[in-house]
Amino acid sequence: MSAKTSIGRCNLSRLSYLIGLLLLQCLVLQASTSDAQPSRVAQIEVVATAVPRPAQLALTSSGRLVVLSQGWRGDSAAEIYWLDPTGVQPIDASRAPRLVIPFAEGPRKTALGSLAVDSKSGDLFLGEENGNRIYRLAAARRLSPLAVGLNHLLGGSSLTLDREGRLVVLDYASFESQLRSESPVPPALEALAVEDYTGPLVFRINPEEDVPLPRRFELVAPVFPRPPVRRVAGEPLHKFIAVAPFGRNSLALLNSVGEVLILSPEGQLRRLARLPSGHFHRTNMAMGPDGSVFISAGFHIRELYRVSPAGLVTSVAHELGDPQGIAVDRSGALYVAETALHRIIRIRPTDP
Repeated sequence: MSAKTSIGRCNLSRLSYLIGLLLLQCLVLQASTSDAQPSRVAQIEVVATAVPRPAQLALTSSGRLVVLSQGWRGDSAAEIYWLDPTGVQPIDASRAPRLVIPFAEGPRKTALGSLAVDSKSGDLFLGEENGNRIYRLAAARRLSPLAVGLNHLLGGSSLTLDREGRLVVLDYASFESQLRSESPVPPALEALAVEDYTGPLVFRINPEEDVPLPRRFELVAPVFPRPPVRRVAGEPLHKFIAVAPFGRNSLALLNSVGEVLILSPEGQLRRLARLPSGHFHRTNMAMGPDGSVFISAGFHIRELYRVSPAGLVTSVAHELGDPQGIAVDRSGALYVAETALHRIIRIRPTDP
């Protein structure tokens, strides 16, 4: 064997070693940046098509699928569909009846971006996206203001109903949002208001309570943080962007950095899980019958995650078309709004 051949084999061996080392580093890096374990391939069915920009989903007690849509032209606050997911599929929503909610008269042209359904009455609760108000749409198709005075209400799963039918609302207090407040607190009641607080707020109200409407959230004590609420030193707390019931009396909260937190009835927070890194925006949550939390991660991430009651994160589906609204039926089937594709899909996940 010549010296030149020996040197060539030596260089090839070193190159193979370096390539193998580089691949190993890539695998380690990939494992360190993602906590979600892949699940088996889920069964996906198309339930409805031609739904103009579906944003939120909910299921009634009778099993009808309520869809909150932004419409084709964006010339209304919302469009509402009631679809039967057990009928002939896929449903052509362009032929289905819908309710168009016009923009409010005057300067307020806020779109509706959050949705919850009262399981007893079938009434809808609708929240302004990036707004301050919540409305109630009664079964008679009459829209009326339920509550006002929020700082900053997001879309997505910023509204939910707990096991007792109480409405849970996510809000966010900041200097800028307080400047935009539509109903400042009277000086005599300032002690009841949030004082110099920057961070997330969680409210819970009974929509059936016999009190004058609309309710004024600035006069309602939050369940998080517990009063008295004072200025928080240092950086503002992460914003809560989605909420869902968890267990018997607790709430699951998702913050803007992908942490899933559990809020106890006593107002204490604990971290359940951390989702893979990503830009969590227009994110939705729903609880399954087994106690798992399902998270529809929006157009930046395009995945559907499951968080088990023990905190195990798995990926149920990926490469979805801007997944937003999510609802779970009694069998555990998931209904997801693929906003970019203008359709509703049903996913029957396998066990993790």
